[in-house]
Amino acid sequence: MRVVHVRTQEDLDVCLRIRKEVFVDEQNVPIAEEIDDQDVVGVGNHLYLVDDADTPVATARFKPYDHQTAKIQRVAVRADYRGQGFGRKVMEAVEAMAADRGYAYAVLDAQCHAEGFYQGLGYQTISSEPFYDAGILHVKMRKRLKEA
Repeated sequence: MRVVHVRTQEDLDVCLRIRKEVFVDEQNVPIAEEIDDQDVVGVGNHLYLVDDADTPVATARFKPYDHQTAKIQRVAVRADYRGQGFGRKVMEAVEAMAADRGYAYAVLDAQCHAEGFYQGLGYQTISSEPFYDAGILHVKMRKRLKEA
Protein backbone atom coordinates (compact mmCIF):
# COMPACT_ATOMS: atom_id res chain seq x y z
CA MET A 1 0.00 0.00 0.00
CA ARG A 2 1.19 3.49 -0.84
CA VAL A 3 -0.09 6.99 -0.02
CA VAL A 4 -0.18 9.51 -2.88
CA HIS A 5 -0.35 13.21 -1.95
CA VAL A 6 -2.15 15.08 -4.72
CA ARG A 7 0.09 17.52 -6.58
CA THR A 8 -1.21 17.22 -10.15
CA GLN A 9 -4.57 17.31 -11.91
CA GLU A 10 -4.08 13.65 -12.82
CA ASP A 11 -3.77 12.76 -9.12
CA LEU A 12 -6.83 14.86 -8.26
CA ASP A 13 -8.78 13.11 -11.00
CA VAL A 14 -8.03 9.77 -9.29
CA CYS A 15 -9.58 11.10 -6.06
CA LEU A 16 -12.61 12.42 -7.91
CA ARG A 17 -13.18 9.08 -9.66
CA ILE A 18 -13.16 7.22 -6.32
CA ARG A 19 -15.53 9.79 -4.79
CA LYS A 20 -17.88 9.64 -7.78
CA GLU A 21 -17.99 5.85 -7.54
CA VAL A 22 -18.74 5.89 -3.79
CA PHE A 23 -20.81 9.02 -3.21
CA VAL A 24 -22.53 9.72 -6.54
CA ASP A 25 -22.99 6.21 -7.97
CA GLU A 26 -23.52 4.24 -4.72
CA GLN A 27 -25.10 6.82 -2.41
CA ASN A 28 -26.88 9.01 -4.97
CA VAL A 29 -25.26 12.26 -3.85
CA PRO A 30 -25.74 14.83 -6.63
CA ILE A 31 -22.45 15.53 -8.40
CA ALA A 32 -23.04 19.26 -7.90
CA GLU A 33 -22.94 18.69 -4.11
CA GLU A 34 -19.96 16.35 -4.24
CA ILE A 35 -17.55 18.61 -6.14
CA ASP A 36 -16.70 21.98 -4.57
CA ASP A 37 -14.15 24.79 -4.39
CA GLN A 38 -11.67 22.55 -2.55
CA ASP A 39 -11.40 20.27 -5.58
CA VAL A 40 -8.59 22.21 -7.16
CA VAL A 41 -4.92 21.24 -7.18
CA GLY A 42 -3.16 23.35 -4.56
CA VAL A 43 -6.37 24.29 -2.71
CA GLY A 44 -7.67 21.16 -1.03
CA ASN A 45 -5.34 18.82 0.83
CA HIS A 46 -6.13 15.58 -1.00
CA LEU A 47 -4.55 12.16 -0.89
CA TYR A 48 -5.35 8.65 -2.04
CA LEU A 49 -4.16 5.12 -1.37
CA VAL A 50 -3.11 2.52 -3.88
CA ASP A 51 -2.93 -1.17 -3.04
CA ASP A 52 0.00 -3.48 -3.76
CA ALA A 53 -1.24 -3.90 -7.36
CA ASP A 54 -1.07 -0.09 -7.74
CA THR A 55 -4.88 0.18 -7.90
CA PRO A 56 -6.38 3.35 -6.34
CA VAL A 57 -8.65 2.17 -3.50
CA ALA A 58 -9.40 5.05 -1.09
CA THR A 59 -9.24 8.83 -0.78
CA ALA A 60 -9.68 11.65 1.73
CA ARG A 61 -9.00 15.35 2.06
CA PHE A 62 -8.97 18.06 4.69
CA LYS A 63 -9.40 21.80 4.79
CA PRO A 64 -8.83 24.38 7.53
CA TYR A 65 -11.70 24.57 10.03
CA ASP A 66 -10.08 27.03 12.44
CA HIS A 67 -6.47 27.91 13.29
CA GLN A 68 -5.87 24.65 15.16
CA THR A 69 -8.46 22.31 13.62
CA ALA A 70 -8.57 20.53 10.27
CA LYS A 71 -11.90 19.37 8.82
CA ILE A 72 -11.53 15.93 7.26
CA GLN A 73 -13.87 15.34 4.35
CA ARG A 74 -14.69 13.10 1.41
CA VAL A 75 -13.36 9.91 3.01
CA ALA A 76 -14.17 7.13 0.56
CA VAL A 77 -13.12 3.50 0.10
CA ARG A 78 -14.16 1.68 -3.07
CA ALA A 79 -16.73 -1.06 -2.34
CA ASP A 80 -14.52 -3.99 -3.36
CA TYR A 81 -11.81 -2.87 -0.93
CA ARG A 82 -13.86 -2.28 2.22
CA GLY A 83 -13.17 -4.38 5.29
CA GLN A 84 -9.47 -4.70 4.43
CA GLY A 85 -8.10 -1.87 6.58
CA PHE A 86 -7.97 0.80 3.86
CA GLY A 87 -10.42 3.05 5.72
CA ARG A 88 -8.15 3.08 8.77
CA LYS A 89 -5.06 3.61 6.61
CA VAL A 90 -6.55 6.53 4.65
CA MET A 91 -7.65 8.15 7.94
CA GLU A 92 -4.19 7.70 9.45
CA ALA A 93 -2.67 9.28 6.34
CA VAL A 94 -4.98 12.31 6.25
CA GLU A 95 -4.61 12.85 10.01
CA ALA A 96 -0.81 12.71 9.67
CA MET A 97 -0.93 15.22 6.82
CA ALA A 98 -3.07 17.59 8.92
CA ALA A 99 -0.80 17.18 11.96
CA ASP A 100 2.28 17.83 9.78
CA ARG A 101 0.66 21.09 8.69
CA GLY A 102 0.30 22.17 12.32
CA TYR A 103 -3.27 21.17 13.19
CA ALA A 104 -3.82 19.83 16.71
CA TYR A 105 -7.41 18.65 16.16
CA ALA A 106 -9.56 17.13 13.46
CA VAL A 107 -13.32 17.34 13.00
CA LEU A 108 -15.46 15.48 10.52
CA ASP A 109 -19.09 14.95 9.63
CA ALA A 110 -19.53 11.17 9.73
CA GLN A 111 -22.36 9.34 8.09
CA CYS A 112 -24.27 7.78 10.99
CA HIS A 113 -23.61 4.22 9.80
CA ALA A 114 -19.86 4.94 10.08
CA GLU A 115 -19.94 6.56 13.53
CA GLY A 116 -18.63 3.38 15.20
CA PHE A 117 -15.73 3.19 12.73
CA TYR A 118 -14.62 6.72 13.61
CA GLN A 119 -15.11 6.09 17.34
CA GLY A 120 -12.70 3.17 16.93
CA LEU A 121 -10.15 5.67 15.59
CA GLY A 122 -10.52 7.89 18.66
CA TYR A 123 -13.18 10.34 17.47
CA GLN A 124 -15.89 11.54 19.84
CA THR A 125 -19.34 12.59 18.71
CA ILE A 126 -19.88 16.28 19.48
CA SER A 127 -23.20 17.01 17.76
CA SER A 128 -26.24 16.73 19.99
CA GLU A 129 -28.39 15.22 17.23
CA PRO A 130 -27.83 13.76 13.77
CA PHE A 131 -28.25 16.12 10.81
CA TYR A 132 -28.73 15.71 7.08
CA ASP A 133 -26.01 16.46 4.56
CA ALA A 134 -26.63 15.54 0.91
CA GLY A 135 -29.72 13.64 2.07
CA ILE A 136 -27.70 11.37 4.40
CA LEU A 137 -27.78 11.46 8.22
CA HIS A 138 -24.48 12.57 9.78
CA VAL A 139 -22.97 13.39 13.17
CA LYS A 140 -20.12 15.81 13.89
CA MET A 141 -17.07 14.19 15.49
CA ARG A 142 -13.76 15.47 16.89
CA LYS A 143 -10.34 14.08 17.76
CA ARG A 144 -7.09 15.47 19.17
CA LEU A 145 -4.28 14.80 16.67
CA LYS A 146 -1.41 16.08 18.80
CA GLU A 147 -0.72 18.36 21.73
CA ALA A 148 -1.55 21.95 20.91
